[in-house]
Amino acid sequence: MKFQGYIRPDGKLGIRNKILIVALDECCDGLAKRIAEGHRDVVVLTNHYTCMLGGNEETFYQMVGICANPNVAAVLVLAMGCGSILISHFVDHAKKCGKPIESINCIEVGGTKKSIALGREKLEKLIEYAQQVPRREGTAADLFVGIKCGGSDTSSGIASNPSVGKAADILYELGATTVAGELIELMGCEEQIQRRAISPEVAADIAAASDNELKRWNVDGAPVESMSIGNCIGGLTTIEEKSFGALHKTGSAPIQGFLQISNSGIDHPDKPGFYLSDVSHLCGGAGTNFAALGVQVVMWTSGAAGFDNELVPVIKVSGNKDLINDDVDVDATDIMDGSDSAARVGQRIVDKVEAVCNGEPTATEGFGSSFLTLYQKDVRVEQLLRLKYPHCPMGC
Repeated sequence: MKFQGYIRPDGKLGIRNKILIVALDECCDGLAKRIAEGHRDVVVLTNHYTCMLGGNEETFYQMVGICANPNVAAVLVLAMGCGSILISHFVDHAKKCGKPIESINCIEVGGTKKSIALGREKLEKLIEYAQQVPRREGTAADLFVGIKCGGSDTSSGIASNPSVGKAADILYELGATTVAGELIELMGCEEQIQRRAISPEVAADIAAASDNELKRWNVDGAPVESMSIGNCIGGLTTIEEKSFGALHKTGSAPIQGFLQISNSGIDHPDKPGFYLSDVSHLCGGAGTNFAALGVQVVMWTSGAAGFDNELVPVIKVSGNKDLINDDVDVDATDIMDGSDSAARVGQRIVDKVEAVCNGEPTATEGFGSSFLTLYQKDVRVEQLLRLKYPHCPMGC
């Protein structure tokens, strides 16, 4: 596997060359969008939680992590100037990746119109920089690939998930790094997952994180959905049934570690291989979680539902012959009647990963990407549930 990647200051390779505008508070969202108007490769990330830092550190660290994502060339940061997320504090963290980072404090600049005008000036300079970024040949060893499912149905566990699992194993053998999350959708598979851990310590991390997720989604007196109505209409009956299908998408490689996204920071892989993470099972939030981890591309399985992300291309795989449409990148439907195999489809998925890394757009790339949802765990609820974290000071 070979591709031409964009060289970043930290030595990593991007497969896209985006400019990121970060609105540190929702009051700047409109300004950020006005500044970005007319630029296809400019992406807006807005913090819609609050302008307060205390209790929202997980969102803060996700925004910092997304700035460092290899698919980002340069960053423009906006803040109204009256919130607790200080623009100087954020920039101090974000600039550690070595990329050009410009910032605007809207109050200091003199208001909305002046901020937009200055933002457009700064953006043009960042675009000029991005156009000059050198490229070099990369291999699978330069890739960090996310694994996700959504819109699952009975075909997922038979066709698309096993195919992505085979692709994940091929990428592992080629030296890539891969990561899967959605712990709530692995309930009932804990023993199988933990047996793949490379050490008792990693197995314990996985067990603790899985227990935390179960408690978050199963609170007495507060019923919430952990399966969508689409899953049920598609023929799935329980979260355990869904989980055993979802397990297949993780392949069979040993689990090198658990990458946690928390209010104390974000873990990153320290060597190639397959990892688990507490990446959300909620699609928009998962895309942002993956971007914060540093993932460059996602393999996504489904019955037919579409999902995309402006920063991290999403390769979609479906095995549902009745619902497959032109949103899907890799057709796995022939597995359902036995005329194709997960191994062959898995190789086609790997071929598609290589093509996308070389600039080929996914089926829906550039067409109505999902919102970059900054999903975080509520620290108050975490404390009330008395959750214990494997390597996080909160609750330890």
